[in-house]
Amino acid sequence: MTDPKVRKLLVTLHLLFAGFMTPAFLMLAITGGNYLLGNKGSTETAALTLKDGASLDFSASTIEQDVEKLLAESGIDHSFEYVKSRGGGKYHLRPTSRPYIEFIHNDAGLTASLKTPSLQAGFMELHKGHGPTIFKTYQKLVALALIGVVLGGFFVGILAKAYRRKTLIATGLGTLVFFLLVFLA
Repeated sequence: MTDPKVRKLLVTLHLLFAGFMTPAFLMLAITGGNYLLGNKGSTETAALTLKDGASLDFSASTIEQDVEKLLAESGIDHSFEYVKSRGGGKYHLRPTSRPYIEFIHNDAGLTASLKTPSLQAGFMELHKGHGPTIFKTYQKLVALALIGVVLGGFFVGILAKAYRRKTLIATGLGTLVFFLLVFLA
């Protein structure tokens, strides 16, 4: 590398971004690893009683307000950010990383239950992007920081003559393994 100031700046940015991302990536590694090892967590379910004749039009543009009204009329105190369809007539009040309500709408009518995820299940919901909006914004920032860390580390390696060959070999091997696994998937 010809300019030590550029290298120092890249290394500093690389370390700052990596430090910023550390908690998020530890959560991803721990929850994802647990999930892949078979610990998917659990969710407790408790039936909720809705007012007689309760119904919702989940395609309505006012669904959030309609749900709030139905919950209030049914004497259920629950806050949520938005309603998400899960298919098959199931609708979740997000975020699902903490206790949430699931509605099931079918020919028999509308039912509701309170779902309480275990710690692992709740963290998996965060992992999948089903947490509060502010946490999803944080995850987007972490994703941008990851791009910066990866590219910054790559360019530091390429620009430093002592690391160029090692960087290119590691990048080539990583790319080969990635495409082999994608092809086999």
